Amino acid sequence: MSTHLSWNAKEATVGELAERAGVATSALRFYEREGLIRSRRTSGNQRRYSRDTLRRVAFIRASQRLGIPLAAIREVLSLLPDNRTPNREDWARVSECWRGDLDQRIRLLQQLRDNLTDCIGCGCLSIDVCVLANPYDQLGDEGPGARRLAQPCAPDGE
Repeated sequence: MSTHLSWNAKEATVGELAERAGVATSALRFYEREGLIRSRRTSGNQRRYSRDTLRRVAFIRASQRLGIPLAAIREVLSLLPDNRTPNREDWARVSECWRGDLDQRIRLLQQLRDNLTDCIGCGCLSIDVCVLANPYDQLGDEGPGARRLAQPCAPDGE
C-alpha cells in the first residue's frame, strides 16, 4: 500500500514521511527519540510531522552520509532558532564548520588506502615481526593497536 504525501499536505503520517524521505519508519522514530525531529500526537496517539520535517530528515541523512556523528548533527540542529528546519544558508555554514573534520578523515582514509597493502602485501600477516614494515616491533613500543593506521597523516606540504 502506497502512502503518497500530497504536495499541499501540511502534515505527514510516519508512513508518508518515511516513504517520501526514503527512510524506514523505525529511523524516524529513532530520530525523534534522539531529539533530531519532533512530531505532535493526534487524539489517537498517532504521530504527525510538519511538512518541513522532510527537509530536516534530508539534512540529517546528508550529514550522516558525510560520516558526521548524530551528536554533532543534534548539536547543530539545536542551535537553530525555535528548532526550525535548516535552510540553504544554515547548510552552507554548517558544512564549512565540518570541512576541516572531513578533510582530516579524507587524509586518514587516503593513508589507510595507501598503506593497506603494506601489512598484507607479502602475505605473512606478521606485522609484529615483519622486518620490512615493523622491524624489531618498534610500533609495539608506541602502544597497543594498529599504530600506523591510528596516526593522522600530515597535510600535503607539511
